[in-house]
Amino acid sequence: MAPPTFDFESPPDRSASDSIKWRRFAGRDVVPMWVADMDFMAPPPVLEALRRRIDHGVFGYAEPWPSLVEAVVEGVARDHGWRIDPDWLVWLPGVVSGFNIACRAVGRPGEAVLTATPVYPPFLCAPGNSDRVLRSVALVCRDDRWQWDWEALEAAAAPGAGPPQGGGDPLGGQRSVGAHTPEAGAPPRLLMLCHPHNPGGRVYSADELHHLADFARRHDLVVCSDEIHCGLVLEPGLAHIPFASLDDDAARRSITLMAPSKTWNIPALYCAFAVIPDPGLRGAFYHAMRGIVPHVNVLGLVATEAAYRDGGPWRDALLDVLRAHRDRVQEVVAASPGLSMAPVEATYLAWIDCRELMRERAIATPTAFFEAAGVGLSDGADFGLAGFVRLNFGCPRATLEKGLHRLRAAAAGEAAP
Repeated sequence: MAPPTFDFESPPDRSASDSIKWRRFAGRDVVPMWVADMDFMAPPPVLEALRRRIDHGVFGYAEPWPSLVEAVVEGVARDHGWRIDPDWLVWLPGVVSGFNIACRAVGRPGEAVLTATPVYPPFLCAPGNSDRVLRSVALVCRDDRWQWDWEALEAAAAPGAGPPQGGGDPLGGQRSVGAHTPEAGAPPRLLMLCHPHNPGGRVYSADELHHLADFARRHDLVVCSDEIHCGLVLEPGLAHIPFASLDDDAARRSITLMAPSKTWNIPALYCAFAVIPDPGLRGAFYHAMRGIVPHVNVLGLVATEAAYRDGGPWRDALLDVLRAHRDRVQEVVAASPGLSMAPVEATYLAWIDCRELMRERAIATPTAFFEAAGVGLSDGADFGLAGFVRLNFGCPRATLEKGLHRLRAAAAGEAAP
């Protein structure tokens, strides 16, 4: 029997809708390629499940039900080789809520939270939201891949780690501890990990993850691992390895955050979950949620079950589309003067280095430069690394080509199309 076919080329028009992505440039000729949602319709099984639930007609208070939990447990085991216990699940309205709760649940006010930049912007705000202090290290780009600077990470975990020395360049491999570190104080208690990495597109290897697990063990850190992009590995031969699946110690000190929202393009249904194997840590997480985190929307729960249970064929087709789009982005960036990027192993997001273009053309802000040329991108400064832009290629091919044409023409100094 032939595999099902799905339409990724003719989505509904979002330009006059409630879309944050499209409304930012309403009334202007700008292709929106910034915030991380895709322009594709949700999978047919998800839409059908939502229709059935709406037809039921009653929307009283709800809680996760056995077949939903089973779908998630089986889906995580099927897709990532990790068998989780249903008791480990903590349901959330979003992954961002999850790592903000982790900051409240681990350590004490005034203590440091460790992460690596560039990174998804809410990581940089979460510690301060909970009266913690952000302590960051710079990832480095070596051999055309974003990687950890292990010496810098060790330095950042030391008690009283200070501000950066010399302002190291993350592309040049110099060590740099983030400018937000306290002058003195206790070592961090929490490491926030973005895996697969947003915006760098890395799928961390088993060796890298074991190195992080050993680091966490030696420094007695809890690791909050945001794995929301785990279903979007593009590179053949690579697989997502959940941090908590490494061994018993990694599991004991882990808070893993997952959601169907990126993989199946249902972010506004607001359903996510934490997987917390250790009962004491799970209790602290629940305590930090108390009174401030709402229950998950019942339609989000319905969509989650349908996505994990029946969304596999749609995801397989999506990955083929995204691989082709990723290759096209890399081709155009390589041919554009002053632009470069490391290969994207996962996500639908390209992290583009514009610094050479900025130097050659005296450009102050690359996002403003490209927006004037009709392409709306995310500013790397928001991720902790100015001079870069993030481009979302989760869109129909025609939209992608229009945006890439404008990107290349702007970089080449050609007239706007």
